[in-house]
Amino acid sequence: MSEYYLNANCNTVHLGGFSDRIRPALIADDGDRIHVETYSGFYLSDRAPDEFFTPEFREICDRLPPERKAGPGPHLLTGPIYINGAEPGDILEIELEAITPRLPIGFNAIRAGWGALPERFADSTLRFLSLNLEQNTASLPGHPQLNIPLHPFFGILGVASPSEARSSVPPGSFGGNMDNRDLQVGSRIFLPVLVPGAFFSIGDGHAAQGHGEVNGTAIETSMNGTIRLRLHKQFPLSTPMAKTPSHLITMGFAETLDGALQQALERAIEAIAYGTELTREEAYVLCSIAVNFQITQVVNSPQKGVHGLVPLSIFPEGFRL
Repeated sequence: MSEYYLNANCNTVHLGGFSDRIRPALIADDGDRIHVETYSGFYLSDRAPDEFFTPEFREICDRLPPERKAGPGPHLLTGPIYINGAEPGDILEIELEAITPRLPIGFNAIRAGWGALPERFADSTLRFLSLNLEQNTASLPGHPQLNIPLHPFFGILGVASPSEARSSVPPGSFGGNMDNRDLQVGSRIFLPVLVPGAFFSIGDGHAAQGHGEVNGTAIETSMNGTIRLRLHKQFPLSTPMAKTPSHLITMGFAETLDGALQQALERAIEAIAYGTELTREEAYVLCSIAVNFQITQVVNSPQKGVHGLVPLSIFPEGFRL
């Protein structure tokens, strides 16, 4: 196992999407640990206060090479990371060992035409929020009495797809912009490998977010993290899945919440049947009486997200995963 420090600069980040045509920022092996830097807010360079930028981030905003622009999305991602030996059909496991806001400031934006209520809140707005990293809280501008607890996570963890560049906005079978606040430190995320090397990227740091992310953004901020990468062979998985110390998390992405719920439910049934001695019908019953399905996000057009939380405590003999 090797340990790497992947600092964010013009040669190690890319903008707007996922692609296996972007030169890898790092080549890693199964089991390697990587300390990563990420930045958020690429398109805010003309509107953000000075404390929002480090010199390195300013350099990225001013001089990112055209070949590091992978798609039309707004997200700046660190990577891609090429994993030696990763082949289509494998599963890439990303263990989240540490997640820490990089700067004591973040932003929230309402974009015209976006969000859960685009007709009611039609004007674009941009707010910068101070983060108290010692107290682990934030507050709305002008309302210091409101203490919002920080629960930092990475909104985007994704791999490249074959023969096409994908926007960084909608999530899918490749992972991507899942915006799942339950993917905290201690979680392990499982993504299907779709191209040789996987070409894994990470970013979209969120200091805090409610389930649904209803106005279109969280407290978006630059984030540092430590991840460990592992490869699994012959493991049946067609969509992202995660495992926390307390839950198995299945995910569904579709243009409607009904469709996303159905996918998350079907994945939960498959996972429970695979990981235990239960039949699929028994797993379906268990999903109705013990599994919580929550709205992940409703704003990453055209995909909405639902995830199922399967409590591991109900399996006294363990869960195979």
